[in-house]
Amino acid sequence: MSEFEPYNGMPATRVEAAWRKSSYSNSQGNCVEFAALADGSVAVRNSRDPQGPALVYTRAEIEALISGVKDGEFDDLSR
Repeated sequence: MSEFEPYNGMPATRVEAAWRKSSYSNSQGNCVEFAALADGSVAVRNSRDPQGPALVYTRAEIEALISGVKDGEFDDLSR
């Protein structure tokens, strides 16, 4: 594994990409942030712990998540 190869649990500060969060995030910073990585994968971190770990997902995994959210499969989690 090279020094900059992304992996699950890597410190989010080592992610070499711009972090983005939803415009729906609240003013307390309670949100999930995403970063598109050079190899096509996507890193995810908790905005309340920007120094903490990043989880890295394949593009297909993120596409499946987004499709499920759009279809309402996770609506019960926000109630």
